[in-house]
Amino acid sequence: MAADLLIGLDAGTSVIKAVAFTVEGEQVACASVKNRIAHVAQGGVEQDMDETWTATAQTLRQLGDQVPDLARRTAALSVTGQGDGTWLADAAGRPVAPAWLWLDARAGQIVEELRRDGTGERIFRITGTGLNPSNQSGQLIWLKRHRPELLARAATAFHCKDWLYLNLTGERATDPSEANFTFGDFRTRQYSDEVLALLDLAAIRHLLPEQVDGTRHQGRLTAEAARETGLLEGTPVSLAPVDVLCTALGAGLYEPDRPVGCTILGSTGAHMRLYRNVDAVRLRNQVGYTMVMPAPDTWVGFMSNMSATLNIDWLLDRAEEVLGAFLPDGGPGREDLLALMDRRAAEAEPGRVLFHPFIYEAGERGPFVEPCARAQFLGLTSRVTFFDLMRGVYESLGFAARDCYEALDHAPCEIRLAGGAARSSTCRRILAAAVNAPVRLVEREEAGAAGAAMVAAVALGIAPSLEAVCRAWVEPSLGALEAPDPELVAAYGALFPVYRKGYEAMFDFWRALHGARGGR
Repeated sequence: MAADLLIGLDAGTSVIKAVAFTVEGEQVACASVKNRIAHVAQGGVEQDMDETWTATAQTLRQLGDQVPDLARRTAALSVTGQGDGTWLADAAGRPVAPAWLWLDARAGQIVEELRRDGTGERIFRITGTGLNPSNQSGQLIWLKRHRPELLARAATAFHCKDWLYLNLTGERATDPSEANFTFGDFRTRQYSDEVLALLDLAAIRHLLPEQVDGTRHQGRLTAEAARETGLLEGTPVSLAPVDVLCTALGAGLYEPDRPVGCTILGSTGAHMRLYRNVDAVRLRNQVGYTMVMPAPDTWVGFMSNMSATLNIDWLLDRAEEVLGAFLPDGGPGREDLLALMDRRAAEAEPGRVLFHPFIYEAGERGPFVEPCARAQFLGLTSRVTFFDLMRGVYESLGFAARDCYEALDHAPCEIRLAGGAARSSTCRRILAAAVNAPVRLVEREEAGAAGAAMVAAVALGIAPSLEAVCRAWVEPSLGALEAPDPELVAAYGALFPVYRKGYEAMFDFWRALHGARGGR
């Protein structure tokens, strides 16, 4: 049987997915396995590296159970995964310690020091990326100061997808997207010795893996990985860019002739624009990321608010707590509860409350960096209902998106939407009005895995270029254009400056609260 399938592997923070596509871009099957995270002292968030690889192999085996003769039909496998974080391996390829995730807050004070003394600004001008606690750079500094024995044992500092690529192929590598926004010069697409010196990390330069472009280079599945995954030894494997870039590819950001935007409403909010000229790259206020695309003379400006659907999950959790306390069976299931709240939020009056969506303990990273930032409702009165609160949370995601696009100096002609919250018509309507731009839902559910598979399609020559594979794979999955409601645009245009003033007035309060709570 001919090799007629491509597998996109997307290792998210909580779920690992393997998706089979035809070489024309049609999704054939999807398998997923949950992955565990562990919260530890001092705001640490970790993941067991071996468990992540085991779950990955299990996901690929489950995909094989769904697709007849998957191993022989697989032309290539391409891997992406959660960004930032630190995954240390020794010379034998074994984990040195649990991986630090992008959610980890332990480097927060170090990042504040670097930003305050001017070092952060100097690094920002080279990497195009503002230092924040999610970055591997701050995490390695923390380890150097507090756990130097771990760095002494390490041979390579990986990111998540790089660790999986090592297990799949035996190759120690990373891709240019994560390599350069962490330790490189976005203009040259090479590691920067100046950045390492500014971070006082020159002594661990040997930990940084070689950069490979997954559209040009492919490893081969090892015999051991073949046994564990059920695929064939020697299957080509591409190392794709970080997951947000793969999702952007699968969602249609790569459209060189039109100023589109791409927003992913997942656990975090990700907002992106395309640059086709290095001189067009906007560097502002030490925030955001500049990411190298796997295409010539192409970069992505990326701004991410730390919490998007995490805020919705928090409010749903509170509703379930109350229902569980009074109803023996716990009340409606979570999906039914979300559908009810979504429907009632759509009917609620706009702007009854303002909410700042800084619900995660690591604070905020875009369009400002503040580890002590905390969520808050403003404007509460006795007439505000629970559904008004839900609408306020939805509206905050729209305001956060606008905040990020303004920081990117981007007025998109339309926004391609992906992620769980983008499935809500209420959320789409609110976001379109808050940003004052038409939105278009990406109907392909697994855009990240699709973007990874698209990289492999270019590497194999199935598609002659990234632009060609985007036309073939993305355009059929784009939904109808949804124009913003003029009345909502006017209402949110008046509220957005108040939303911004609300959090700008809180920085001293947040830090005082953090101190009063003993650093919690």
